[in-house]
Amino acid sequence: MGVARKLRTLNRLISMKMIVLSLTGLTLLSCSGSSVPERPGNSTPLWEEKDSYRLVWEEPFSASALNDKAWNIELVENPQNNEFQAYKKENIRIGREPLSGNSCLIVTARKESHGNRHFTSGRLNTMKKVAFRYGRIDARIKLPKTANGLWPAFWMKGNDNDVAQWPSCGEIDILEMGHTGGIAAGTQDRYLGAACHWGPNTAGLRSESKKTTFPYSLQDDDFHIYTLIWDKDFITMYVDLDRFPDQAPHYRFNHRANARNAVTYFNKEFYILLNLAVGGSYTGITGSGNIDQITGLNAENDFEASMYVDYIRVYQKGESNEKLIRP
Repeated sequence: MGVARKLRTLNRLISMKMIVLSLTGLTLLSCSGSSVPERPGNSTPLWEEKDSYRLVWEEPFSASALNDKAWNIELVENPQNNEFQAYKKENIRIGREPLSGNSCLIVTARKESHGNRHFTSGRLNTMKKVAFRYGRIDARIKLPKTANGLWPAFWMKGNDNDVAQWPSCGEIDILEMGHTGGIAAGTQDRYLGAACHWGPNTAGLRSESKKTTFPYSLQDDDFHIYTLIWDKDFITMYVDLDRFPDQAPHYRFNHRANARNAVTYFNKEFYILLNLAVGGSYTGITGSGNIDQITGLNAENDFEASMYVDYIRVYQKGESNEKLIRP
């Protein structure tokens, strides 16, 4: 058989193999990376990267009710930070996000009377149920339009919070919106806050924070992925790494090199929190006389607004300094 004929035969065999692989749902991988199949029922693929992170826990919010093996609903009549709302269990549910149809955690803020409060909303956490030290956490969230006064948050606190009071438990704020700076600049939908807080007591509170004005809205009709990557040296945060994988972080904090002893507070397991506050110090709207300044709840949205969480996923490398608590 001539060389040309051998090459034609080889090419036909390669083509046939590619067709078979395509029909079986497989893809050929380049040497530079890997591919992760999409999980049924979720709208984006599981994340995996060249530096060997692997999924260790996920909450897809796909059951008919909230998973109480992982989550605690907080009931708070008089919240901190000069906020206006009471936190009720009725403001938290599992349901469908209207546009995508995705099954989501839905946290809803409403303008309604409750005790001495004029608003209600929801807050939940995974304390003592799901917590980890070091790794990556992603949350795919669709935010409400905060306008003036809504304050959505995705954050973490030390899992020793039952004995170590804030700020000695430590706090990592991955997503906060609604800050007074964004309101003043008219950039509420793009003004994202990230922060770390720690210290022996409130008098010794120490913080490292940053506000970033994004070039596009984070309060549009789409979901966005908020990411924390945390190791023994750095706390690093990104938005929409699925869309912009080569981006620089919008927040990066070297807790080990920090001269104010931050590493002491950020080398233990942290648990997850989600909430949607109304008013408060962060928004610059406080005091019962300023209730009418809350424009995020209005006649157009029937005086309620919701934060939708499609999923939360935790990834780790399997290294000896990592820790994970899960059901």
